[in-house]
Amino acid sequence: MSESEKKQVETRLVGDDEGEVRLDRWFKRHYPLLSHIQLQKLLRTGQVRVDGKRAEASTRLLPGQSVRIPPLPDAPPPDAVRPKARPEVDERAAKELRARVLFRDHDVIVLDKPAGLATQGGTNQVKHLDAMLDALKFEAEGRPKLVHRLDKDTSGCLVLARSAAAAAKLTAAFRSREARKIYWAVTVGVPKPMKGRIDLPVAKEAGTRGERMTVDEDEGVHAITYYTVLEHAHKQAAFVALWPRTGRTHQLRVHMAALGTPILGDGKYAGQGAFLEGAGELPRQLHLHARRIILPHPRGGVIDVTAPLPKHMRPAWDYFGFEDKRKDDPFAELEF
Repeated sequence: MSESEKKQVETRLVGDDEGEVRLDRWFKRHYPLLSHIQLQKLLRTGQVRVDGKRAEASTRLLPGQSVRIPPLPDAPPPDAVRPKARPEVDERAAKELRARVLFRDHDVIVLDKPAGLATQGGTNQVKHLDAMLDALKFEAEGRPKLVHRLDKDTSGCLVLARSAAAAAKLTAAFRSREARKIYWAVTVGVPKPMKGRIDLPVAKEAGTRGERMTVDEDEGVHAITYYTVLEHAHKQAAFVALWPRTGRTHQLRVHMAALGTPILGDGKYAGQGAFLEGAGELPRQLHLHARRIILPHPRGGVIDVTAPLPKHMRPAWDYFGFEDKRKDDPFAELEF
């Protein structure tokens, strides 16, 4: 290495809020113009090192560790990179979002996401939660981070991390299935048997009808859902608790439709079969709500948060006479 190249070698320390972050994601944050292929080459040739040792893209960093940064081709220093400005969140929307915070401490926020608000952007999706997270910074300098997602039409508990270290631990909890997510739903018809385990693989459906999943025994990804009927209105409808043990796209919707008892309002997967004839003027919205989240707190202990029944589902509860004050865990007897 020439003398001029040696001067370009840099050593950076991992920050206190960056513990447990993967090395490749750490680089993406500090050197966003460095491509994944370029980073892999630097790692393979030993030019990037952590505490003087070779490392892999998946290496988890610890606060205070030193990262050796070699000359980076086509990647300017981080101060030269100007992130794309996010649209400002108007104060009314920000106030409404902050009012939906169910839990907040130094590390975690649990938000009661309203139905109709997408978690992240996508095709023709201008308004979404990810673009509004600056409204939830509160006293922190950085914006919170998404660690999982809910479908646009699903309401309820959504967990946000307030630091990179908290994000790493929360993401790991979801990935390892330590997080227990309990959903409430109204189904058209009553599932049989009244409680059970659905083990049906799901895959993306080919076609041009947008994001849509289907049961696919040959190409599908493993998906498991536990369900139990809490109440039912004769054979017309049921109040069902759902526990997805895996987190596949639209998993609950696909699984309940596969049982022949689709979620009320889910025209995407059941067409007109998702709507009840003669059941009053019930909203034609998806009746699926992330009711409760139970997961390990990044600093120890347990987070256990419950989201109230949303307004668009209240008419169904009133019409069928369902009880919405339940605080027990319908799946507590299951052991894994």
